[in-house]
Order: sequence, then C-alpha cells, then structure tokens
Amino acid sequence: MSTPVVYGANRPFDLPSAQRRIIAWTIYVGFFALAVGVANGLAQALNYAHVDIFKYYPGMRTYYQGLTVHGVFNAVVLTFSFANGFVQLTMARGLNRPCNDFLLRAGFAALVIGAVLAAYAMFAGKASVLYTFYPPLMAHWSFYLGLALIVISTWLTSANLFAMLSAWRREHPGERIPLLAYISVVTYIFWDISSLGIAVEVVLLLLPWSLGWLSGAAPLLSRTLFWLTGHPIVYFWLLPVYISWYAMVPKQVDGALFSDAVVRLVFLMFLCIIPIGFHHQFVDPGVSRGLKFAVAVLTFTVFMPSLLTAFSVMYALEIGGRRRGGKGLLSWIFKLPWGNPSVSAQVLAMLAFMLGGITGLMNASYNMNLTIHNTAFVPGHFHLTVGTAVALSYMGIAYWLVPFLEQKELWGRRLGVFQAWCYFIGVLLLARGLISGGLAGMPRRTAISLVPYQEPAGWRIAGMLVGVGGTLMFIGAALFFLVLFMTVLFGRRKEVRDIPFTETIQPPQSRGWQVTMDRLSYWVAFSFVLIAVVYGPFLVSHLPPRLVAQPFQAF
Repeated sequence: MSTPVVYGANRPFDLPSAQRRIIAWTIYVGFFALAVGVANGLAQALNYAHVDIFKYYPGMRTYYQGLTVHGVFNAVVLTFSFANGFVQLTMARGLNRPCNDFLLRAGFAALVIGAVLAAYAMFAGKASVLYTFYPPLMAHWSFYLGLALIVISTWLTSANLFAMLSAWRREHPGERIPLLAYISVVTYIFWDISSLGIAVEVVLLLLPWSLGWLSGAAPLLSRTLFWLTGHPIVYFWLLPVYISWYAMVPKQVDGALFSDAVVRLVFLMFLCIIPIGFHHQFVDPGVSRGLKFAVAVLTFTVFMPSLLTAFSVMYALEIGGRRRGGKGLLSWIFKLPWGNPSVSAQVLAMLAFMLGGITGLMNASYNMNLTIHNTAFVPGHFHLTVGTAVALSYMGIAYWLVPFLEQKELWGRRLGVFQAWCYFIGVLLLARGLISGGLAGMPRRTAISLVPYQEPAGWRIAGMLVGVGGTLMFIGAALFFLVLFMTVLFGRRKEVRDIPFTETIQPPQSRGWQVTMDRLSYWVAFSFVLIAVVYGPFLVSHLPPRLVAQPFQAF
C-alpha cells in the first residue's frame, strides 16, 4: 500500500517557547473550567437520584445556579479555551510557522477576562439563567459582557489563523493549503459565521437590556438569534475533535488517512450547512411550519458529514489494526494500542458519539421532538456528544498534548486508560437513565430531588442510573485531573519535538475540481446565502425588535 506523506509531515517543527506557554495556559483555563463544571455536574446527576448535595457547595444557593455554572463552564469556557489553544497549535504545525504573537496574547487575555466576569455573575447568584440564557430571564450585565469577551477571544484566534495563512500563501503561491492547516482554518471560519447570531443577541439586545438602556426584551427574536448560533456551536465543539480524529489518531495507531479530499469535503459540508437552529424551536409559536420543515431537512442533511467521518476514521483505524497484525473481520480492533490512554479515550469517545448521533436524529425529527422536547432525553443525548465525544476526546488529546507543551513524560499511563473506561461506562449509564426517563416524561432542568409530588415509577430507576453514571463520570474526570496535575508538576523531563501527524494514502491534487475546495471565499458566500434564505423571512418580520418583555428572575 502506497502511503505518501502529507505536506510538511517530515519537516522540523519548532514553536517558540513563549507561544507554547500561552497555548498551554489557554488550554489549562479550559481544564480548570471543566473541573468546576464537573463538580457541579455530580450534584446535577445525584439530583435525579434524589440526593441533594447543593447545600454543601460553597456559594451555590440553588439547583439552577449550579446548573448554570455546569453548563456555561463546560459548554462555553472549556470548549472555547481548548479550541483556541489546540487549533492555533495545529495551524502552526500545518504551516510550519509560528503564531502571530500579539493576536495569541490578545486572545488569551480576552478569554481570561471574559471567563472571570461571567464567573463572578454566576457565583454571586446574579446569573442563574442557565446555559441558554433566554429572556425574559435576566442576568447581571457582567455575565453578558463576559460571554461577549469569550466570543471575541475566538475571533482574535481566527484573525491569528488568517494572518498565518496569508503569510504562508505569499511564500507558497499556487500551492494547496496543507490539510492540517486547511481543516484548522475552516473550523474557525465556520465559527465566525455561526457566532454572529449570539453576538448580535448579546451585544445589541441583552447587554443593553441588562444595563437599563432598553425598555424591554424581544423573547422570540432573542431565542432565534441564540439558536442561529446555539446548534452550530455543537459542531464548533466537535470540529477540533475531528481534527484530532482525522489528522492525529491514525498516526497514533500506525494507520493512515485514506483521502485528503474527503476530509476537506466533510469540513466544507459543516461550513455550508449552518442554518439548522430552528429545529430547536419546533414548538415555538411565531415560526412558520414551512420554515420548521425546511430546517428539519437541513438538520438531517448535516448528518452526512458525520457518516463520512465514521467511515474515514474507522478505515484509518482498521489500517492501523491490520498493520499491527490484526486479521479477520474484526480482530484488528483488539490490535489497536488500547494501552495508550490517548487512543483508548478517543476511540471510546467515537463509540459514544455514534449513540449520540442516533439520538440526535431523533431530536431532529419533528414528531419525535414533540414527545421528548424539554425532557431528560435531551441532556441524555448531549452528554453522549459534548459530554463524551468532545470532553473525553479532549482528555485523550491532552495525554499527548500536555507532554508536548510541557516537554515532560506522561505520568500514570495505566491510570489514564482506567480513567477513560471509568468515564465511558459512567456516561453510558447516565445517558441510559436520562433517555429512558425522558421517554417516560421525566423533565430536564428540574430539581427532581425537591419535587413535592409522587413521581412515576419509571423515573425512580432512571434517576438511580443517572446518579450512578454521573458518579462514575465524576471519578473518571477526577482521575484525569490527577494524571494531568502529576504530569505538569512531577513528570520526568523528556524532549517531545513534534505532534502526531498522519499519512494520507490519496494526497491532495494540484488540479481539477479539488482545487476549488481551497477557494474558501466561494464556500463562505454559499453559507451566507443559505442563512439569508432560511433566516431572512423571519428576521424581516421581527425587525425592529418588539421590546415587550420585562426582566424576570426566578432563582
């Protein structure tokens, strides 16, 4: 089998030590947020099992305050921090050039200041508005300003990627963008476009409203702008993981990526199919049935790049397993390096993502959505996706990334493998409980441990599974932080000169239709046109905003 190496794979890579430290601290900010989020997540899981431990949490006044901290720290601060650090590193490696120092530092500063402001509002009990923060629930202005700065940190990161790409193109006229750099920059172009909805909502509607500059809120418009970003953000959480699954995991298992073109196509499909947020509003009045149907179709369409990913990544794993001596139909699976915690964590995350994708299709179905909307089924689904496919992959990536950034040997490799399995088994139990409970009508976002009414019998078993599964996830996450902490402080000094970098069986073509994939302006234009077609009629009918809702604070 011929396996030509992708562009730049054998060239030396030397990132300046100062930039390496900033990238490391950007990622550590995210892992600190994960630790806080996981601690609150344990209380959320035990709540379903009728164990109320919130009263033992310093500063946590209510279940809903803890739920807000859990959601915002895990789904915003963790994911944005990790993406900012990791993708700037992969872009630098893909182009074999350092980052723009000013933009790297500015992005880190915006991230930290924004996280501190948002954390102040949440821990002070002034922002118990949950992750979705819909009006008329109002948070303190510092919460909205903090979120705005965190988004700005991603835009500064994006500007850094563009600056690196522009400089590389001047030095390499007419060449194809190296694959690792290509998927890195497309990830942030996707996010730049997707983030416009929430940016408009926060900066023009919610922040002025919280400061008293607007007479009221526009709930339906704000909710729609939120979901213009709120569902694509799922793929912004996921695409950095895809970078690892495509470009790094094959190398770690001695495999190879079979097609450069397929990977670029997958990322372009995500870039083009952004306007799918209305499927979160199937039960909302004020949104036409025709629009809901159109978005339902688009939502099913976005499943296609996930299917291509499943095929491509599994093929790469199979190549690795067979190179390592695997024979027969499935025995190659057991030849994968399961003793490598980075591999085991990410492959287990892939398995969880398959279940998450299937339950996602159920959410996207209009009729099914009417049954499971606002039930525990929904967090059961997204704990398989962002809670495992993303979070467990971040942990797996960290098992090689932190040694590279710190130039130290990973401490506790066997413990890292055990941690991945503990977390994985825990999420299967938790998701099983949430999904079965949701099908039985068990609500989400509800302090079940405090309800004064008799619950249906189906909720009790489901709640026990959630409690046990959440506890195992908490233990798995705690072990991850132990391995990370010991590596950073006590790991043996070891020179790590490069990051994992895969081979590609079919290299990029220098002519023909594939070249159009690198003309990113075409795909950006198509994405904007599709957004205008889907969201234009709604926005025309709801602008200027109808500021009718007064602030409300329930918790």
